[in-house]
Amino acid sequence: MATTQPTTDHFRLGLVFAVASAFAFGSSGPFAKSLMEAGWSPTAAVTARLAGGALLMVIFATIVRPGWFREALQHGKTVVAYGLIPIAGAQLCYFNAVAHLSIGVALLLEYTAPILVVGWLWGRTRSRPSNLTLTGVAMAIAGIMLVLNVFSGAHINLVGVGWALAAAVCAACYFMMSDAVDADGEGLSSITLATAGLIIGAAAVAALGATGLMPLTFTANAALVAGWMTSWAVPVIALALIPTAIAYTLGIMGIARLRPRFASLVGLFEVMFAVLAAWVLLGEAITPTQAIGGVVVLVGLALARQGDRTERLAETGWPDGPREPTSDGGRDLGAVNGGMSRDVKLS
Repeated sequence: MATTQPTTDHFRLGLVFAVASAFAFGSSGPFAKSLMEAGWSPTAAVTARLAGGALLMVIFATIVRPGWFREALQHGKTVVAYGLIPIAGAQLCYFNAVAHLSIGVALLLEYTAPILVVGWLWGRTRSRPSNLTLTGVAMAIAGIMLVLNVFSGAHINLVGVGWALAAAVCAACYFMMSDAVDADGEGLSSITLATAGLIIGAAAVAALGATGLMPLTFTANAALVAGWMTSWAVPVIALALIPTAIAYTLGIMGIARLRPRFASLVGLFEVMFAVLAAWVLLGEAITPTQAIGGVVVLVGLALARQGDRTERLAETGWPDGPREPTSDGGRDLGAVNGGMSRDVKLS
């Protein structure tokens, strides 16, 4: 019989998936920038990224989960919404925000998504987050502001602000909708959601470009990556594989094992990894202020995690950790309490 709480290993595995996903997502900026500097429009870069990621995921899903297409049809509304909002919507809104704002301000506004997640769950459940959680959110956002250096010459444009906030809504939907995945593999799987979502997202973005609503310009010019001139195919393949196919799959798997609220805070790691990727691939140096901001983000995440654990203890009364043998010969308290197998979530 299972306990009412996931084991500590379940949480740790989810955290590994979520951090790895953030690392993969963080590499998208430099690769996309190399394509746009080679003459690609933002819509073209997004289309290539999503279409390539979808192709790779179809091959992978067909091998490891042959019934993924039938499963996607059974959850049609979920995968269509996921492809249109968290995948296509977030990409297009962010690139349009960057067209009107400095990158630092656009990223900062997009990464208000954790606040939206906390607020949504607060309003939906009428359960106020703990002071530790709220403090962790505030510190994480403050750390991101330092990482992005948003106070150094940033300019504000209301149109860009609108696009960036729309990107934040799409990002918040990513964390909430990814929670629909069954971490135990009995319902909608992460592989199916990522594969079908990428197909829908790629089709939606390509349709916008084909109709002329968004500029769609491809070139065969060489691209500059990590100081080396290379074929345009290199950043396209890298975009499709690392920050798309791998990142979305790991991200969904991580969120399925974590609460969406905490997973959205872990997602802030993406900004720090993006700064590191820009340093390695584009030669953009990391400043002391950005390093301090990274430490502040880590402290904020630790506080938010402790806040989640405290709330979970208050809700269930049982420890958030591995089962321990009891005096009745090994039966655990979770089994006595009903043997529920799924985590008790706020969402």
